[in-house]
Amino acid sequence: MEAHNVFVRVTLRNGAYGFGEMAPFPDISGEDQAGCLRVFPLAARECLGQSVTHFRKLAQQLREVARQTPAVRCGLETALLDALCRGMGIPLWGLWGGADVRRQETDVTLPIGPLDQIVGTAQAWFAKGFRVFKMKVGLEVDEDIRRMEAVCAACPDTKLVLDANQGFLVEQASECIRAIERLHLPVMLFEQPIAREDVEGFVALRRKGTIPLAADESVRSVEDARRLIERNAVDVLNLKITKSGVVESMDIAGLARASGLGLMIGGMVESRVAMGCSWSLVLGLGGFQFLDLDMPLLLSGDPIQGGYQYEGPVLHPWEESGLGMEMRDEPSSVIVVG
Repeated sequence: MEAHNVFVRVTLRNGAYGFGEMAPFPDISGEDQAGCLRVFPLAARECLGQSVTHFRKLAQQLREVARQTPAVRCGLETALLDALCRGMGIPLWGLWGGADVRRQETDVTLPIGPLDQIVGTAQAWFAKGFRVFKMKVGLEVDEDIRRMEAVCAACPDTKLVLDANQGFLVEQASECIRAIERLHLPVMLFEQPIAREDVEGFVALRRKGTIPLAADESVRSVEDARRLIERNAVDVLNLKITKSGVVESMDIAGLARASGLGLMIGGMVESRVAMGCSWSLVLGLGGFQFLDLDMPLLLSGDPIQGGYQYEGPVLHPWEESGLGMEMRDEPSSVIVVG
């Protein structure tokens, strides 16, 4: 897999600057790099001449001009907020209130593949200290169950988060849940087992099983979150700033907490820029039970210096202002909006 991402730099009149990242992921939002680059100049011009302290107003304007390209909104909002916090001399998580500033652990993703390959990958991560595996499922129930059993046997005392990426029909998902319960597999959460629009399917699954259900593709906006909450359809909402934008993700988190739902945070194919903004929401807002912030560990290179760091599965907070990051000096193409 390749990441066709775009880094954004915003400079304020006082000289403070900030970075953001557009990480389009066609399977969820239909975006691609070319589409983001077409929309970006229009969206960026909405911000010119405005005060970054009015970031909620700016986010609303960006929703109006870039509603179908949340990765563009995410990149610009992250860069604006990074610049604001650098100018203020506070870490980005400080803007949200610093509700839960401590080291926390992420899961690590095991993609669908041959059983031996998955077990070997799991053992390698296990040796590095990872104890929560996010397993991709959703093609064939019996094979998925065999992979879960094999990983749990090879890596004792681990827990699983399942992610079907809408791959099951309701009956298949129900069959999978029944098998997990019968075998007492250590599954903490079942993420997006069915199609994003099938809210009633979620309701039916939640009534039948005991495994908590999470919405990912089904929650891309506050309106999506409200619909799921009104139907008591899920137990957990998975926030991703690239699918919703930064400010709208904050609003979804607030709605979830007010409604008694759990929170998960994840990402697309992102570097530590976008993931650092997501991690700042965890540190600043608090209340996140599930962290799926492993993607930078899966990339072949790191274009960033500074900022938060990994120690095995542990993410460390940072104290520097903003995201605390700088871009490495590498060749790039530049688009200037001014």
